[in-house]
Amino acid sequence: MKRILIAAALAAAMPLAVAAEAAAPVTTVSVKLPTDPLLVQINQVALERVGPKRAVVESTGPAQAGRYRVLAGGKVVAQGELKALPEFSAWGAGKRYFEVDFSAIEKAGAYRVEATLGNKRALSAPVPVRDQALFTTIADKTLDYFHRSRHTGKGDSRIRIFETDRFVDVHGGWKDAGGDTGKYLSHLGYANFFNPQQTSMAAWVLAYTSHTSADLYRRAGLLKRAENEAFWGADYLHRILDAEGYFYTTVFDKWGDEKAERMVVGYEGEDGKYTQLYRSAYRAGGGMAIAALARASLLAKQSGRQGEFNGATYLADAVKAFDHLQQFNAQYTANGVENIIDDYTALMAAVELFNATREPRFLDAARLRAESLMGRQTAAGGFISDGGSRPYYHAVEAGLPVLSLTHYLAIETQEARRGRATAAIASALKHEIAITQRVSNPYGYARQSFQLAPNGKAEGSVMEGFFIPHKNETGYWWQGESARLASLTTAMAVASRQLGTGMPEGWAGYAQSQLDWTLGRNPYGISMLYGFGKRNPPAVPSSAGDMFAGGISNGITGAVGSDTGEDIAFGPGPDGEQWRWVEQWLPHSAWMLLAAVEIAR
Repeated sequence: MKRILIAAALAAAMPLAVAAEAAAPVTTVSVKLPTDPLLVQINQVALERVGPKRAVVESTGPAQAGRYRVLAGGKVVAQGELKALPEFSAWGAGKRYFEVDFSAIEKAGAYRVEATLGNKRALSAPVPVRDQALFTTIADKTLDYFHRSRHTGKGDSRIRIFETDRFVDVHGGWKDAGGDTGKYLSHLGYANFFNPQQTSMAAWVLAYTSHTSADLYRRAGLLKRAENEAFWGADYLHRILDAEGYFYTTVFDKWGDEKAERMVVGYEGEDGKYTQLYRSAYRAGGGMAIAALARASLLAKQSGRQGEFNGATYLADAVKAFDHLQQFNAQYTANGVENIIDDYTALMAAVELFNATREPRFLDAARLRAESLMGRQTAAGGFISDGGSRPYYHAVEAGLPVLSLTHYLAIETQEARRGRATAAIASALKHEIAITQRVSNPYGYARQSFQLAPNGKAEGSVMEGFFIPHKNETGYWWQGESARLASLTTAMAVASRQLGTGMPEGWAGYAQSQLDWTLGRNPYGISMLYGFGKRNPPAVPSSAGDMFAGGISNGITGAVGSDTGEDIAFGPGPDGEQWRWVEQWLPHSAWMLLAAVEIAR
């Protein structure tokens, strides 16, 4: 996820390999948009038996209309006229777009979509359709991905804290990404508004889903493996909790630089400059680490199992860290001012502590954070990141503000407060759909509001676009947004259940479109979920590291050189920059697993 210092050979986008191991590097080429005159792009991994099922047809030919057939085992099960979509040229001129909606088919099976325009005919990749399709298809390999991403080296058993003579044991946890053996609760803290929840989010997702969806895992024969991985994460969080009550944010060595000392340290910028910002604020992973430990305590109680440490220890850690951050959080931020990420991660921490203890003080804390978060909401439903006018946009967890409010709603008993939270959730999700539908958008890709940061600070007019702007506060960091998309799907799924409305049609289509993009229904026809689908990202071991089945690549971005993230790109290089598109990263698989579980529920 960070700048990889060693340039590498770039592989061509390659067909699905049966083996889960990393493929060897091959000839250096660039991954370009397909030039076929007719293409049918579809989710290549799994679609739910009851739910949206759509294919996008791209044509460069002269035909204005055409027909489609839906095939199952070579038999035609549905057919009709292609639905023409509005003109769209943001990702290249000269194409016409059509849609095939086969949502009415609710029989389990494997389906392909065939499109005919003029004298051209194209056939989609196959997609399996069944109940709980995404979970039953990916959960096994997703757990494999986490297990294979474990950091098992002995060196972290005694490493130094930056600018001190203290040595600590911080072994365990997960390697952050395919090309990075560092361990991060969060990074980008110096930029204030870009903190992603990394190791802490993975630990919470594994503990939360293992606890609340034990039957789902049990029926798949995966429960013990899920619990083991959850406890592995909780044990690491225990080790990185300092005696004073704060978590260590990163274990870092400048992305494997042999000249750099691996230590507990903060860092900033593309060159990985070491800093003292190693104490985790809520927004730097501290909030979700507390949530993960609190939930792990519940999992230990329910399962009668534990990791190296027990459930009582996990809960004591969570309480200690929460009490500490309630006092010192602002001091641990880069600018000394809390923002929206502190609100929604602290809200998750308070909610999970209340779930684990039922102590009223945690409900009180949750109420304060929920009010602060909702106070940042605009009349249109979006959120403001700071105390001014910077819109909230996030390349990794755009759905987490709403998700935190849905979890808060589950513990709130006062009707007036429940009403405010319910209205805020509905307004936020309507805003997401509205901004996405504001322009022609054949793939239904979630759009976002943002400001550019030409001088390191977001300023100027509020803009809208598909991809995160490249000229942002981090100074260098932008990449594909697989995690962001899955987070929005998760928010839609959980909110629909919590609000008791069922999934409205517009919400369901939006939620499915985000997953479809990652799973192959995109202009490149690539499934970012390695080991699944007809075509996977290239293997670039030296630049993006290991590629494991169940891991998810960063994904598609705006064009290189576009400050605003306009146009579209996947893997154009240079080789040392391939991490932006190809590298697998913990948050992607964490959010995808959470989405799969919530949909299955």
